[in-house]
Amino acid sequence: MADNYDTLKLENQICFPLYACSKEIVRRYKPFLDELDLTYTQYIAMLVMWEHKQINVKNMGRLLFLDSGTLTPVLKKLEQKGYILRTRSSKDERMVIANITEKGEQLKGSAALVPQKV
Repeated sequence: MADNYDTLKLENQICFPLYACSKEIVRRYKPFLDELDLTYTQYIAMLVMWEHKQINVKNMGRLLFLDSGTLTPVLKKLEQKGYILRTRSSKDERMVIANITEKGEQLKGSAALVPQKV
């Protein structure tokens, strides 16, 4: 009967090694992102901002595989730090647009070194 539950062992879960690997990669980024006062999620949001300059928040969520409940607080924090500005679309009030600020653009220079350091 115990054999019926072998599939429930952690070592038999295909998703667990991927999860552990992801956590390890983020851990390796942490000291370098700490220097920038960014979390990993804030960092990847800024990667999108550097590439797009302006983006619909819903589209950003799709690119990052983040739901609005996760992304909204991240963007709020980035806005508090002065890196982005969120505004409602004049064409559709339901749509929120994120725009990179000059301060956000300036952060790009320091952040460009992160991948090399990791």
